[in-house]
Amino acid sequence: MGHEPIDLTRDTLDIIAETFDGLDSGELGLSHISGGQTAADQALAQLDITGYAKNRSEVLPVDKRGASVLSPYIRHNILTLDQVYRAVKSAPYNDREKFRDELYWQEYARHLYARIGTRAFSNLRFNANEQTGGEGWNRDMACVDFVVSELEESGWLVNQTRMWLASHWTVRNGVGWIHGQELMYRELLDGSRAANLLGWQWTVGAGTGKPYGFARWQVEKRAPGLCSKCPLSSHCPIQEFPDDVTLNKAEHEPLLDSDPNLEATTGPSEVIRTANPEYVLLTIDSLGDADPALVAHPELPVVFVFNKEALLKLQLSSRRIGFYLETLKDLAARRDLHVYLGDPYTFAAENNVAITFAPVPSFKKFGNVAELHPYPWFKRPKSGSVRSYSSWRKQF
Repeated sequence: MGHEPIDLTRDTLDIIAETFDGLDSGELGLSHISGGQTAADQALAQLDITGYAKNRSEVLPVDKRGASVLSPYIRHNILTLDQVYRAVKSAPYNDREKFRDELYWQEYARHLYARIGTRAFSNLRFNANEQTGGEGWNRDMACVDFVVSELEESGWLVNQTRMWLASHWTVRNGVGWIHGQELMYRELLDGSRAANLLGWQWTVGAGTGKPYGFARWQVEKRAPGLCSKCPLSSHCPIQEFPDDVTLNKAEHEPLLDSDPNLEATTGPSEVIRTANPEYVLLTIDSLGDADPALVAHPELPVVFVFNKEALLKLQLSSRRIGFYLETLKDLAARRDLHVYLGDPYTFAAENNVAITFAPVPSFKKFGNVAELHPYPWFKRPKSGSVRSYSSWRKQF
């Protein structure tokens, strides 16, 4: 596969429309959440989590939401978990502890996915419906239409409404959760296999055995006024909570209990060098200025390769691709950056690259690289249980 250069000086929407034609999904557009280190640093500088513990789940009115909206930057390590953790040290105690607990949850998701990999696409602990296909979001409902519209228009949702959509898809409508999470993954600017798969597993009950029940009461509490505008208000499909269901246990997964190959899960603890690098190669899991390989080689040209084969399969939204392009444009103002559409694994095989380890299954495709840098873990993984967040948390 050849590598087609992408001219970042062009308009972002023009690049998406022409270069990524057939490789994206949905209407052409950009999110109101801008990509890039500059935007991330500004968002972090303005971060105020006062009231977070109380308001993090609020949906409407928008100006009452307590969510930080930093997740797109955290997901791509434009802001690291450690950096954000330290940034809230002076916040009120309850808000600080709840916010930091959510950061730990993100790290738990990364640890879990790094260990079990694609096994996360199957029920982990309890059997929830996995079948593919079907449509689980009834957009005649004002609450569902509002949330799906926000997902499509901004590529971001508060955690509460992510749970609403996951529950409505599988718990309420009985459609397999794999397909639902895939549709959400396409849209989310912070979409990661680690966090998205874990979130759906826990909401539909595959992680806990107790599905999250989506009901009108939650909408009226978190988004007051929305139900009164709904055409189905007088015969609401979610008027009452669904009946309690206890799911049967799934087949035992030994990797949830212990890690037989911790080194493979964590990646290297120090730089491994086999040749002099000629480029720094960035991945989607590390796009920030603090990328270890980027920092180690301020003199080297930087390369990012959009994976054409993966994009053809995933059909990510134009807003998500736009977020990446904005991030790369921002980096290009500070570094000699070359962006291509092609195959990043082929580029790494044909050139001596310095790269930062990523705790995802696809990273194994890189094979031997000239210089491999450690991943910037918030907490370096251990070999103990990841069966639940609480069992994992006890190790740190």
